[in-house]
Parts: sequence; C-alpha cells; structure tokens
Amino acid sequence: MEQSRKKFSAIIPALLLLLLLAFLLFPFYWTFVTSVKPQSELYGEVVTYWPKNFTFESYKNLFVGFNFLKPMSNSFLVAAITTVISLTVSALAAYAFSRYRFRGRKAFMVMFLTNNMFPTVLLLIPLYAIMRQLGILYTPMALVLSYTTFTIPFSIWLLNGYMNDLPMSLEEAGMVDGCNRAQAFMMIILPILVPCLIATGVYIFMTSWNEYTFAVMFTNEKNRTIPVALKNLIGQLGVQWDLLTAGGIITIIPVCIMFFFAQKRLVEGLTAGAVKG
Repeated sequence: MEQSRKKFSAIIPALLLLLLLAFLLFPFYWTFVTSVKPQSELYGEVVTYWPKNFTFESYKNLFVGFNFLKPMSNSFLVAAITTVISLTVSALAAYAFSRYRFRGRKAFMVMFLTNNMFPTVLLLIPLYAIMRQLGILYTPMALVLSYTTFTIPFSIWLLNGYMNDLPMSLEEAGMVDGCNRAQAFMMIILPILVPCLIATGVYIFMTSWNEYTFAVMFTNEKNRTIPVALKNLIGQLGVQWDLLTAGGIITIIPVCIMFFFAQKRLVEGLTAGAVKG
C-alpha cells in the first residue's frame, strides 16, 4: 500500500508537467497544422485537428504571391544593425559604470532599469517628430534608432551586473604587462564577456525582430517588417489564415535556430553574476 502510494505521488508531478508542456506547445502545433491544411479543410464546417492531406501551398503563396522575402530581409537588417549598435554601446557603457566611480552613477543605473517600466507608446510622438526632422522617417535607420532607446538601457543593466563580478586584478595584471585600459578591455575582459554578450544579443535581436508598435509607425509599404506585413493579412472582410499561420511558422524559425546554437551560452550569460562568493 505504501509503495503504491509513493508511485502515485511520483506520477502526479510528471502528469502535471506533461499537461503544462501540452498547454505551452499546443499553439505552435495548431499554427503549423493550420498552415499545411488544404483550403477545403481550412474553411470547412468540420474542424480537423490533423490534416487529411498535407499541402505546402500556403508557403508557396506566401513567398511568391505575397513576397514575404522583402519584410523578412527588412526585419533581419533592422534586427542585426540594432544588435550590433546596442551591444557595442552597452558593453562600453557597462564597463564605465562598473569600473569608474562618478557623480550620478547610481541615479543613471536606476534610470536605466526603470526605463522599461513605461510603455513604448509614450515615445511614439517625440520619436516621430525627431525622425521627421532628421529626414530618416520611413527608413530602416528610423527603426534602429527607435529600438536602441529601450534596448541599450536594459542591456547596460544586464552587462553591468556581470562586469561587477569580474575582479579588477584581471585588468591590473594586463596593465602590469604593458596593456593600457583599452587593450585590457579588448584582450582580457571582452573574451570573458562572450556568454553574457550572446545572452544580451539574443534579447536585443528578438526584441527588434518581433516589435510592432514602432514598426507600424516608422515604416511604409517599401520597408515593412514581418509583424506589420503579417498584420496586413487581417482585413475587414476576413483573415487569410493559411498565409498568416505560414508566416508565423517562418518567423519563429530564425529564433529557434538561434536558441539551438546559443542555448548553452545563453544560460551561462543569464545566470552570470546571479551568485556571488
């Protein structure tokens, strides 16, 4: 009796975990199944949870008829440039905040952290006026500058916590051997920062890749990004579910590939600086 009770108590957590996993994965499953359904099953009266006839016609129409490659290239360009700029600025700024003591340092760090407390909608009007005055409205650079307004502060906060745990003796040893401060940062600190830089870079890329609010305001038909292009598939007369779900599957593929190859570094970077001593 006691043994069967122990087995039952061990099965309950496994069942709960399976239910949670099914709950989390079902939206992705349903999106994929919808994207490979033929028109007769997609808009039929009977709901099918597994297509009787697989078809990839929606993916073909997405790239041939809808020209989905254009918004994909726009999103990749904006996300890549934003990641490079934000990582460069954030790494240098986090190093300065970690290694130097100056007036207002703590106030700036608090401001960086609280920056994400406010909705990005508050920045739309001032940023729109700034982009228009600079003459870069409806260009990829407008999105890049907009995204850096909230990716850089949070990235500085992330990298600063990791750098605070790196001992000063690392740089001091390098400077004793003849390095200056910049060389010590590039040759000693930066290689150690690789896991945290990857984690921060993934955050920046995903944020830029999926962002919608700024993209719908600062782009036009020529340089639409993926979220705005997919939104155009939802019209007043109906929703093109086949193209919409196919676009959703294509959109998450780069993120999944990124996580697959960078998952080890990502975990190392996100947990770095969490435990001291």
